[in-house]
Amino acid sequence: MMLRPLFLLALLSCVGAVGLSAQTPAAGAGTRPTLRVLVVTGGCCHDYPAQTQQLQLAVNALANVTWTVVNEGGKGTKAQIALYDQPQWSKPYDVVVHNECFADTQDPVYLAKIVAGHQKGGVPAVVVHCAMHSYRASETDVWREFLGVTSRRHDHQSRYPVRRAVDAHPALRDFPAEWVTPMDELYIIEKLWPRARALAVAKSEKDGKDYPAVWVNDYQGTRVFGTTFGHGLATWEDPVFLKLLAGGVLWAAGKE
Repeated sequence: MMLRPLFLLALLSCVGAVGLSAQTPAAGAGTRPTLRVLVVTGGCCHDYPAQTQQLQLAVNALANVTWTVVNEGGKGTKAQIALYDQPQWSKPYDVVVHNECFADTQDPVYLAKIVAGHQKGGVPAVVVHCAMHSYRASETDVWREFLGVTSRRHDHQSRYPVRRAVDAHPALRDFPAEWVTPMDELYIIEKLWPRARALAVAKSEKDGKDYPAVWVNDYQGTRVFGTTFGHGLATWEDPVFLKLLAGGVLWAAGKE
């Protein structure tokens, strides 16, 4: 995979069996925020190791980061990972990135364990692409309320024009007024929850409607940043998308 020159200076080392864990060099210490980031990833349909590496490179361009990566549950659509059985599983971190894809997992007790790490001013979160279709078989809305959106399907892959829905937001630093994605999927958002706010929208080629593609959510006093884009590596190598994700991580962690 070709990595963009902007990020080559931030190459990471691979440590441990659980995933990638690295800290950026000390250069610039005192001017860059320091973060502890947990990435929860795995499941169906995507190249999660490559996506995780691109995320790390992007955020490490802006911050000094200690990474913990949990990539478990196999490559299917149904799994329950051991991480969420740990009491206060999210407590050691400044922000959690949810990039898992388990559409057919629906145990409400299990879902309650996940969102407990973010409730009532808990640890902030960034939710990416298939996180919005994870647990979509569940009859409860506990995960969807946390995300700030409800989605159960997506349009075909295309290069979708994206436009800002707000003039300014800290999470949209350097994000253009208009952007055309690489080949990606447009998720159909059935509901934007009351405490969520769309930051950018994209138009469906099927029904002509605008759907939130980037948003923020206030989940019981906890910051959540989300985007439904991120299906293929072309998106994860796009500099606009990577800056968007990095800005979302910093905003969610209160480091914008």
